[in-house]
Amino acid sequence: MGASKRRKFFLIDLYGTAVGKKYVMALTGVIGIGFVITHMIGNLKMFLGKDAGGVYAIDHYGEFLRELLVPILPRTVALWLLRLVLIGAILLHLHAAFSLTVLNRTARPVKYQSARDYQVASFASRTMRWTGIIVLLFLAWHLADFTAGWANPGFVRGEVYRNIDASLSRIPVAALYIVANIALGVHLFHGTWSLFQSIGWSNPRFNKWRRAMAMGVATVIVVGNVSFPVAVLAGIVKV
Repeated sequence: MGASKRRKFFLIDLYGTAVGKKYVMALTGVIGIGFVITHMIGNLKMFLGKDAGGVYAIDHYGEFLRELLVPILPRTVALWLLRLVLIGAILLHLHAAFSLTVLNRTARPVKYQSARDYQVASFASRTMRWTGIIVLLFLAWHLADFTAGWANPGFVRGEVYRNIDASLSRIPVAALYIVANIALGVHLFHGTWSLFQSIGWSNPRFNKWRRAMAMGVATVIVVGNVSFPVAVLAGIVKV
């Protein structure tokens, strides 16, 4: 008898199942929601204006992120580690979503929808794939705009407040940010709703607070993020 086949690491075995992929979707979804909320809260500092020393509060915040865990780690290393975690979460989220779609189509090649599906189905759930694509493309643009500066002619490295004004004072760019954040809100609404179902908390008794939580997360994110281009266009934020 030949040598027995080496057993895979149990997490890889788990990820090979539909249940494992749903857990990964839920976990990476939580990471994504946490990042979006934290990012929005940090950006709200642009409304605080300048401090007594004449430095914008959001510029202080940007410097704080670059100096995170210094001198334990070199400057910007902790920030890049956080970015790598986020990138890894996005890649896993995409792979799990694609794999689940393939598994579902293989298991049921003929589309089926029960009465319960019709009750739960919504615009958010039906457009989940497309809002995800919009958000992914927007993220690439956002990095080119505010991190690399390629898409922002007025970009000055380290001057967050100035970069926000230079970018969002352009009406097409401001419109892009508004539309993309509405798509993000729709995606987050269904993502937050289905997150609990993915980990097995799908009792109908919980549906009321699940919907309230999903609506709350989506609304806070959309209102907070859309306030940035609106404030720039209205002249509230201006260098």
